[in-house]
Amino acid sequence: MSGKVLTGVVVGDSAHKTISVKVERVFKHPVYHKTVRRNRKYAVHDPENVCKVGEIVKIIESKPISKTKRWSLLEKVVK
Repeated sequence: MSGKVLTGVVVGDSAHKTISVKVERVFKHPVYHKTVRRNRKYAVHDPENVCKVGEIVKIIESKPISKTKRWSLLEKVVK
C-alpha cells in the first residue's frame, strides 16, 4: 500500500464510476492558536459504483485516472 490515505464523506455519486468525497482537516492556527477546519473535495474512482451519498469512506492516492481523478476508493468505513 503506497500513497496517502484519507477519510471523508461522499457528497456526490451522480457520475459514472466517480464519487466526490469531502475531506475535513482540523489544525491549530500557528499564530492565534484557534482550532481551524478546512474542507476539500476530491474526485475519487469508484469502479463498481458501490458508494452512496452520506457514507464514510477511505480513499488512497493513485496514479492519474483522468484529468481530475487522482484518488481511488480503498474501503467503506462501517460505524
